[in-house]
This record gives sequence, structure tokens and C-alpha cells, in this order.
Amino acid sequence: MAGIDNITNEILQEAKNRAAQVISDAAAKADDEIRAAQAKGEDISKKAAVKAEQEAKAYENRILSQIGLRKRQTILSARQEIISGIIDAAYEKLSSLGDSEYFEMIKTLVGKNVQGGEGEILFNKKDLDRLPAGFADVLKAIAEKAGGTLKVSEETAEIENGFILRYGGIDENCTLPALFAEKRDALSDLVHGVLW
Repeated sequence: MAGIDNITNEILQEAKNRAAQVISDAAAKADDEIRAAQAKGEDISKKAAVKAEQEAKAYENRILSQIGLRKRQTILSARQEIISGIIDAAYEKLSSLGDSEYFEMIKTLVGKNVQGGEGEILFNKKDLDRLPAGFADVLKAIAEKAGGTLKVSEETAEIENGFILRYGGIDENCTLPALFAEKRDALSDLVHGVLW
């Protein structure tokens, strides 16, 4: 039986050695897999950190861009408000000129807008009642220089200030509101150029 015990012991020893080898190989393989998983985890972690940093930087850039845009819009709005205020103040100043200065302005505007041909000029009731003496003759002379005629109409216009030029049934609105509206962009550019 000693032979059987020896064979059994040998088989058991071989099985123990084999088991030890399998355990050792499995432990080594597990260690390799753990190291690979750790390396992969570190790589994923690094990539995630880089991506998070890139996303944070992109977000920061978007926020800074939005802040910059809002700042520019606020500045632009303030500038437009200032420009509108200046233009409105200029309009108010022209609207409240004394008679002498007001009718000098009217003469200048007539000179710039008069046409050749037969025409008439219409004022509001207030302006018609306060026309300076001989003003109709002054306007007539201005029209003659342009190759036309111009008479002051007895008809009044429903306008705030300025005048209406009428040629052959076609009216040209030369009131201050109309002139300011027509030249608003040019006036805005002029004021902007002076201020900034």
C-alpha cells in the first residue's frame, strides 16, 4: 500500500503544485488586469479632466462673449440715447427761435428747397400772422433766382412750424419735424463723429 500512498501523495503534490501554479498565474493575470484597469482609469480620468477643463474654458469664453456683447449693446444704447437727446434739443432750440432768427432760418430753408416754376408757400396760422414786413417779397426774390415764382398762400397749413411748398398740386413738406426725420441718420452720424 505504500506504493499507492506514494502515488496518491505524488498525485496530490502534483495537484497542489498545479493548483499553486494556476493560482499564481491567476493572481499574476489579475494583477495585470488590475494594472491595465488602473492605467485605463487614469487615462479616462485624465481625458475627462482635460475635457472638463476644455468645456469649462469654452463656457467661460461664451460667458465673456455674452458679457462683452451686453456691454457693447448697453454702450450703444446709451450713445443712441445721448444722440437722440442732442437732436431733440436741437429741434427744440430751432422751434423756439425768436421771430427774427426763425424767419432767417425759413429764408435759408426756402433757398434750399425752392424749385423753378410757379409755386406757393403755406405757413401755419401763427407764422402767417407774424410774417415780417416785406417777407413775401424776399421769398419771391429767392424763387426768381431759382427760375421760378413763389407767393405766400392765404391758406394755412396744419403744421407745427416750417412751411409747405406747393408746386402744381404737389406738396413738399419743409416742416422741422419732416426735415429732422429726413436727416436723422446724417445728424446722428454727425453728432456721433463729434462726441466719439
